[in-house]
Amino acid sequence: MSDNHAWVMGLHAVKSALQQSEGVEELLVDSKRRDDRIKEIVGLAETAGIPCHRIPGKVLDQRVHVENHQGVALRVKQRQTQDEPYLRALLKRLEKPPFLLILDGVQDPHNLGACLRSADGAGVHAVVASRDRSVSLTPTVRKVASGAAETVPFIQVSNLARTLKWLKGEGVWLIGTAGEATQTLYETDLCGALAIVMGGEGKGLRRLTREQCDLLVKLPMAGNVESLNVSVASGIALYEAVRQRGSF
Repeated sequence: MSDNHAWVMGLHAVKSALQQSEGVEELLVDSKRRDDRIKEIVGLAETAGIPCHRIPGKVLDQRVHVENHQGVALRVKQRQTQDEPYLRALLKRLEKPPFLLILDGVQDPHNLGACLRSADGAGVHAVVASRDRSVSLTPTVRKVASGAAETVPFIQVSNLARTLKWLKGEGVWLIGTAGEATQTLYETDLCGALAIVMGGEGKGLRRLTREQCDLLVKLPMAGNVESLNVSVASGIALYEAVRQRGSF
């Protein structure tokens, strides 16, 4: 597989990518799979005019280099990670107040994939992450994202603190999450130009990131667990913003 292409694998991710169809070049199906879910996926491919090839499962394993593909894989033109100039251009052309998710040091591909999926569902305009000590758009990220990696712009920046400072200058309100905050998410105005800033696994927000935030908030925790997984917390925060903003 070249750097310009990637495999989208798994029933949900493949179905979602086929429904968009943009950039899809080939569908591979385990020749032993004949169930209704596979038939639906094959039908979507045929409707979109995408070549479909039934091959033995072991050959499919070798082509995609993994075994948890659930019997289907799509070869797609890989959506590239974007950079700072893309973010600047994005904000200029938006007709609505920006709604961003900022990830500071998320390293687990499953977490990033889940964050992208929540961002897509919530109508986030872009997910922004630091380039260092952060995971990029790996095949695992794409699989977990279930097609969201192909729809939500993923922007990696070389200096996250500098980017946050620039966003503030553009009038974007930066809401960071931290367990020691005194104000809860549900007491916070999340309307208008907004970026929700989430820390990475274990360490949370880094000092420079924290210092750029306009406000730190917490998710109330009633049990014994100190914090939630970053992807779960991101989903909660994004949909509270959706509720307040009346996005749907």
